Amino acid sequence: MAARSSRTNCPCKYSFLDENKRPAPRRDVPSYPKYMLSQETIEALRKPTFDVWLWEPNEMLSCLEHMYHDLGLVKDFNINPITLKRWLLCIHDNYRNNPFHNFRHCFCVTQMMYSMISLCSLQEKFSQIDILILMTAAVCHDLDHPGYNNTYQINARTELAVRYNDISPLENHHCAVAFQIISQPEFNIFSNVDQEQFKQIRQGIITLILATDMARHAEILDSFKEKMENFDYTNEEHMTCLKMVLIKCCDISNEVRPMEVAEPWVDCLLEEYFMQSDREKSEGLPVAPFMDRDKVTKPTAQIGFLKFVLIPMFETVTKLFPEVEEVMLQPLWESRDHYEGLKQIDDAMKEALQHQCRSLFSGMELQPRVCYQGCAWHFMRNHSVMAKHPGGLNT
Repeated sequence: MAARSSRTNCPCKYSFLDENKRPAPRRDVPSYPKYMLSQETIEALRKPTFDVWLWEPNEMLSCLEHMYHDLGLVKDFNINPITLKRWLLCIHDNYRNNPFHNFRHCFCVTQMMYSMISLCSLQEKFSQIDILILMTAAVCHDLDHPGYNNTYQINARTELAVRYNDISPLENHHCAVAFQIISQPEFNIFSNVDQEQFKQIRQGIITLILATDMARHAEILDSFKEKMENFDYTNEEHMTCLKMVLIKCCDISNEVRPMEVAEPWVDCLLEEYFMQSDREKSEGLPVAPFMDRDKVTKPTAQIGFLKFVLIPMFETVTKLFPEVEEVMLQPLWESRDHYEGLKQIDDAMKEALQHQCRSLFSGMELQPRVCYQGCAWHFMRNHSVMAKHPGGLNT
């Protein structure tokens, strides 16, 4: 597995807010070698268990290229293979080097979409245009993500928040960058579709990327649950809602993967959260407790997300696609149990430390405060404890 320090560096050279810059890859096709994927890799690529940490950027690009060919999208939409390569290069170079929202996350989401298309036989239920929309929305869904979420954008009154009137500023930006790239002939993978098809593809991609705003989670899932009572594959509104739920599942699907693949992503996400909350504190902005390094732990962060977001959503999808239960829902249940076990250990350690501190400092006017990892104690009083205990605190 690739070490985290060797992850791809993909700083974004392009800002949609700078009208004088156009998105472009830092290198052209000749330096993007075509990897011959082994049959073992091809088969693994179709499964949620695929280990996304084992691959270098050019290998991930080749895997994405393979997906478009394997699904028949290159053939059915007459996509120029060289244009596909150039487009993927440009996509790669317009993801920033964030701890979490980076090109590897883009690859994860797209690979999970590809595996769901295979697992749920979605090509039997959706048109090829819908499959193209699902895959391309997954590829583009976090383009040029700055590493600071919508709440920060709105509270800090950033240019993006002002531009998009506080309405899903990041998701609107991802859409805009995606189609700014497509607008250039050398990257236009849709150049051979007719105008009506392009309008359908564009609207479909925009709808799906906007659906990834977690502020809309309850709205979208409630709508899907209503339709599930009598789901109709011939109903366009039902199918659009299903596509929205599918990209949402893929976007937040890390815990579906094996623990050794999923857990490093939790560290990446917390790193990005703490980067934001530190900045919010320094700028005097509100800080969400789940992003505050002084308040959140890995178990507490994951348990709530699993129990109240991930599991209910995948349970709903399982009603439509029973094959999802064993492959995707079961790992979520196991992950929930794993983090609840870790939380019990943390709670027991905190209780033991608290008891030890009460015994050690009985009679002193102390206010213990647990740090975010629950592994150290900070003691605050009007005079120095350490001055009275020069040997230190054995806690």
